[in-house]
Parts: sequence; C-alpha cells; structure tokens
Amino acid sequence: VQRELNFAIVDEVDSILIDEARTPLIISGPSEASSDLYYRVNAIIPRLKKGEMIEHRDGKIGQSSREFTGDYTVDEKAKSATLTEEGVSSVEKILGIENLYDPRHIEVLHHVNQALKAHALFKNEVDYVVKEGEVMIVDEFTGRLMPGRRWSDGLHQAVEAKEGVKIESENQTLATITFQNYFRMYDKLSGMTGTADTEAPEFAEIYKLDVVVIPTNRPSQREDQSDVMYKSEQEKFNAVIEDIRHSHAEGQPILVGTISIENSERLAVQLKKAGVPHHVLNAKHHEQEAEIISQAGRSGSVTIATNMAGRGTDIVLGGNAEMLAKAAVNGDVEDERYPALLEEFITECAAEKEKVLAAGGLYILGTERHESRRIDNQLRGRAGRQGDPGASRFYMSLDDDLLRIFGSHRVAFIMEKLKIPENEPIEHGIISRAIENAQKKVEGHNFDIRKHLIEYDDVMNRQREVIYDQRREVLAGKNIRGTYNAIIEEMVEDIVATFCPEKAAPADWNMTSLTADYASQFNFEPNLPDLVAKGDTELLDEQLKKQAFGRLLEKEAEFTPEVLEHLMTVLLLQVIDSQWKDHLLSIDHLKEGIGLRGYAQKNPKEEYKREAYSLFMEMMGRIRQEVLQKLFMIQLVQQDDVEQMEAEQKKRKIITNRSDQADKPVQPVTRDEDKVGRNDACPCGSGKKYKKCCGQ
Repeated sequence: VQRELNFAIVDEVDSILIDEARTPLIISGPSEASSDLYYRVNAIIPRLKKGEMIEHRDGKIGQSSREFTGDYTVDEKAKSATLTEEGVSSVEKILGIENLYDPRHIEVLHHVNQALKAHALFKNEVDYVVKEGEVMIVDEFTGRLMPGRRWSDGLHQAVEAKEGVKIESENQTLATITFQNYFRMYDKLSGMTGTADTEAPEFAEIYKLDVVVIPTNRPSQREDQSDVMYKSEQEKFNAVIEDIRHSHAEGQPILVGTISIENSERLAVQLKKAGVPHHVLNAKHHEQEAEIISQAGRSGSVTIATNMAGRGTDIVLGGNAEMLAKAAVNGDVEDERYPALLEEFITECAAEKEKVLAAGGLYILGTERHESRRIDNQLRGRAGRQGDPGASRFYMSLDDDLLRIFGSHRVAFIMEKLKIPENEPIEHGIISRAIENAQKKVEGHNFDIRKHLIEYDDVMNRQREVIYDQRREVLAGKNIRGTYNAIIEEMVEDIVATFCPEKAAPADWNMTSLTADYASQFNFEPNLPDLVAKGDTELLDEQLKKQAFGRLLEKEAEFTPEVLEHLMTVLLLQVIDSQWKDHLLSIDHLKEGIGLRGYAQKNPKEEYKREAYSLFMEMMGRIRQEVLQKLFMIQLVQQDDVEQMEAEQKKRKIITNRSDQADKPVQPVTRDEDKVGRNDACPCGSGKKYKKCCGQ
C-alpha cells in the first residue's frame, strides 16, 4: 500500500509539472485486440492524397466559408489530421464498406484515424526512433529515448504498423491519473529548477506555488547575442557551418543545439564535408553521453546535441580530467596506472582551460528556437557557469517549425519589405521580438491545453478519490464488516423503494418482482408473511434486512469469521478494480464525443460533469450488486466433493480423448532410442551382456 502523500520536493520541477503535465500515468493490462486490422488500415493511408483547407471570405466581418481539398487535411498547430468527405469515400471504397460512420464500423474508423495521425503527424527520428525492431518515443523536451513508454489509444500500434515492426498487444487502462493531479494530491509541494520564471503564472494558477528567483553565485559573463534570421533553411545551415569553422579555428569549444535527431545528423554530414571534427549526441548515441559531454569543453571541440544536453549537464571548460583518466584505463580505477594518468590529465586540462577562457569560453549555437523559451534558456545555461565567460546565439529561418506554424507571416513581411537578398541574414530587435511573441503564443496555446485537461481531469479526480479511499480502507482491513453491513442495508432499501414505493397502496406493490430481485441478490427467497397486508414499508425493510443479516451469520458459522472476512476483502477489491476499469473505458468514450455537444448550444464541460457523475453513480450501484451476489453465492466445498469432481473431469477427459482418437488411423509404435541386441553390452553400465542382465 502506498504511504500517505505528505511532502514532495521535485527536482527539475518545470519538466515534471509543466512539460510532462499532459502525460497520464497509466496502469494497464492486456486486452484482446487483434493486430491484423492495424496492418490492413496502414496499407490504405499512403494511397490517400494530402489536401489543405482553403478559407473564402466574402468581405463581411465574421463571415467566411471553408473548402477542403484532397483526402485529408493536417493541422500542425492542433496536432490533428482529419479525413475530408472525399477521403471518407476513398477509405470506404478501398475497404469495401458502405458507411464508415456506421456504429458497426466504429473500430475501423478509430484505426483509420490513428493510422492517419501516425503517417501525417509522427516522424521517424523526430518523434520516435526504430531501434532493434521496436518503436521508441523520443522526449520532445529532452531529446532522450523513453524506453517502456507507449502512446495510448492504439496510436503506438499504428506507428508500429507504419514502420513494419512487430505490433505489441494493445493494453486496456486499469487506472490512470495525470502528473498534475498526482502531485496536487500531496499536502505540501515544492521544487527546484533553473528555468521556472517564465512559467510563474501557471505554477501559481494550477499548483498554488510561488516562484522565487535565487541570484547566481557569481555574476554571469555570458554574452547572449541577437538571433540571426535567414530566408531558407539551407542558407541558415550554411551560415551555421561557417560560424562553427571560424570558432573551431579560434580554439573555442562549441555546443551546437538542434531540436531533432534528423537535424543533428544532417548537420553532422555537412560538418564532415567541411572537414570539421565533431561528436554527435542524440537519442541514437546516448550510450556515450557522459564521455562526449565530459570533453565538450576542450579547446576547439565541436559537439552537436539535441535537447538532451540542455538540462542538468555540467560542461567543464578544458575537459574533465577524471573522465579522461577513466577512459584511458577502460573505467578500471583500480588500475595501477590510474593515479599517474589522473595527475597528468589534471595538468593538461588546467592548461587547456586557460586557452579556452582566452578564446571566449563555451559558445552555444542554437540551430532553431524551441516552442518553449525555457528549453532555449536551458541550452544557453550550459555556457557561462560559475562566472566563466561564454556566448550564445540562435540561427533561424522562415522554414523553421516555430515560425512556419505560429507566426512567420510578420517576419516574412519584414524581410520582404527590407528587400533582403539571398544568403543575407537579418539581425534586428524586431525579429527577436517577433520570435519571442511566437514562443509566447505557443506557450499560451500549450497552457490552455493543460488547463483544459486539468478541468476535465478534476471531474475524474473527485471520483478517483472516492474509489481510492474505499480501496485504501479495504486494504488496511478497516471495518470490512461495517462496509458490507452498509452495502446490504443500501441494497435492501433500493429494492423496497423500487417495488414498494411509499406513496403507492399495498395492493399496488410488486411483491413478485421484489422477491425475484431479492433472491437474485442474496441467493435465497425471503419469508414475508402478512407484511403486505400491514402495508408498512419500514417493517418490510426491517424484515428483509434482518433475513439478509441472518444469512450472513450462517455464512460466518460455515466459513469461520477470519476466513469470511478475508473472502469479503478479496471480493470487494476484485469487484472495485473490475468496475473501475470498465468505468474508465466509458469515461474515455464520453470524452471523445463530448465536444460535439457544443453544436447543440450546450456547454461540453458541464455536460461532461453531469454525465460522468451519472456513470459514476451507476458504477457504484453495480459494485454493491456484484459484491453481494458473489458473497451470498459462495459455497464451502468439502475435500471429498473436490476429489469426486476431479475424478469426474478426468473420466470425461479420457472419454473425449478416446472419441478424438477413434477416427485417426492407428500409428505404428516407434522408439526414440536404438534397439539393444540380446548379446550387446547392457546399457545400464554393468559390463554384462544384455540377456544376462536387464534383458532377463
């Protein structure tokens, strides 16, 4: 049992509570979904044509019409891909079905939507890598691989089908909670990070946490230069290569930041052509991370890294003597050469540090701005540590995702008006402000998504608290008899209220249905003499409860109190877990379609709250019903009965096997070992002939 959630101190708190806020923590179990449909649907998507949305304005404010071309459209801002009417017709034609939106084909529609997402929105070596026949997710914030993590709702299987690797079985959610709500369960919460200031409003609104900025130990000497903007990506990369060559020749160590594995490897190819020695650090080569980072501060070294070098990494100027010495003895610090090598490298690194400081310290060169300013600040923060000198600069182009999706129009307009020629950069405060505004727009967009998520998850959170409190009480063994007594009382009251309403005359009471319902619930028919004639529902209620408790006492005498309490505990846990799992599935289905309520002029959030509450109350009723049915149906089986049942099963199995064998042709008897002749040596090892030994 998990202990009480009293106090948490979260390291890199912005990474956990903001970047990971949308990540649900899921406990899952295997489901019985087939993988064949994923392969079938996957073959369809490449045959569909990508289109776009064209908006027609008729000159009047607020009036416009939309036209969709192709088979599907992609909205990169919302990270969604949608079939057009033409696309739906194409899919129906290929699959040979009449109506894709028919309830019978709901599973096919779901597979098509996920396959479309996998092809249109998820890119190899950007969002994931394929390693040893497995699709591994790449963390968009750190650039690291996340082994063991899988996208939910069949998306991971769709990506596996796209890449032609083995499709792992789909899992069904048994329990789920978001990072946001998990950490809000703690009585006290705190954390530390170097980059929380830009997210102070979100920490205050969602977590009720204040952000306090602690001044640096020594004044920062890092020079953060203005961003440089180019028209095309190729022009930008040419300028980056030239800048790297120049700084490398000066002996300045350079850390080049990229936002994807694809870009890091593209840059590595161009540096190789330019004859610049370098190291690449990304999710594909993460095994050498410690070694590469330890030498990233050496004179003239060039290290290309994805975001994984941005957080919690300390680059020592001049190189890390300890790591160099360890590498020289293959990690064996017990080697007798190690102390002498360590001394030698300490002297060498100290001399090299002076050279690096003279060259201007570590130079951070960003090849693209990230969606979040915090990630850029983390990369910049690798230079100028503990008062050392350093510099940073970001290179950008109009083709970069950030500007292409969230705000290139204004920047492109400026560059057009200024008549900027090819291969000519622009450095201006307007550009930096436009980029910062684009980042703020993305951060605001992502904050709205997280806020929207937590508003919906808060509904589930209240339900989760009720269920988990109930489970915790059961696991702690607190008053299990009291829990069952309350369930029995509630069940009897429900039965009486349903079939014998207070305002109805006794002649209108449905005693036949009451008796049948009571019997199905408690596994015996109640004895109700003269109670209908008296017309007293309270007396009826009391009598039914008394008989149910009487039967429970009989069970206790049959099983002993200790055994019965153990059975009660196991039963209640099993039923709660089973019903909660089904409830989560119902809530997922509710969430998927709730947005459509907006078309009926209803508030989707209020509708979700109302229906989720209704589903929850239904689930609580089913828990009571199932627990009592199972408890009152349990029978004590004697050992003699068990042996008799086993004997009967064995007999039936023999008869079945005989009938199966009857139609088969008789097979000749075969031996696995060689035949032993009568005069051969006996195989038992006695040294005698077989006929005189075991063959007698």
